[in-house]
Amino acid sequence: MHCRAIIILVAVLGAAFLGCQGQQQAQMAAIQPAYVPPAPSIGPQIPLPIPQPSSAQQAPAPTKIVKASWYGPGMEGHRTASGEVYRPTRMTAASKTLPIGSLVKVTNASNGRSVIVKVNDRGPHVRGRSLDLSAAAARHIGLTHKGVGDVKVTVLPSKQNGGTENQSGPTQNAGSSPDLGNS
Repeated sequence: MHCRAIIILVAVLGAAFLGCQGQQQAQMAAIQPAYVPPAPSIGPQIPLPIPQPSSAQQAPAPTKIVKASWYGPGMEGHRTASGEVYRPTRMTAASKTLPIGSLVKVTNASNGRSVIVKVNDRGPHVRGRSLDLSAAAARHIGLTHKGVGDVKVTVLPSKQNGGTENQSGPTQNAGSSPDLGNS
């Protein structure tokens, strides 16, 4: 009986000792991360600068020729899609597709006169037309007499589209038609 107790005691102590060792190894593994060999390198590792396009290298702004008209009388004071109140004296436009708030250069294809307008409304609601100009913008490019005409629309780069209303007024090209890129 005495021998049996000693065997049981040794077995219990051995199991306890082995259990403690297993716990200690698990704790050590948690403290010391596994060895990860470094990735093989091919030659010296020199960080290369990423070339940034200069303003001269940037692609020209997209230009499109569309039919434009102008807001007729009776629209003054109405709310536009942007929430602004339409004023015929401001340089604004309505477009079916251009983002609200974007600035665009509108050039009359027949005389080369240009104006910069802010898109603040949706329209025109007439088939075959893509842009409705405010009365002031249409007058500036000579579109009010005909009422409808072909214009070149150039979306200005986002640096110029800071989200503020265009207060600088129109631009005019005396004499020759501006170089607006490919149509």
